[in-house]
Amino acid sequence: MAGHLEKRSLSLAGHRTSVALEPAFWRALEDAAAREGITLAALVRMIDAARAGPSLPLASALRVHALAARRG
Repeated sequence: MAGHLEKRSLSLAGHRTSVALEPAFWRALEDAAAREGITLAALVRMIDAARAGPSLPLASALRVHALAARRG
């Protein structure tokens, strides 16, 4: 797994933000979005809306979702 982070910019809740994840996590999220028939941006918005408030960083929520998607 690559040790560097890949930063992507997204629109969430009407504002632009960026998230940095390892490339393997982005691939897992892209695969999960494709399986669900939605865009990566739509998947990230869903994960963002479902997370337990701002105390859980979006990057952490995305990593957890990516792991769960790979397992299930």
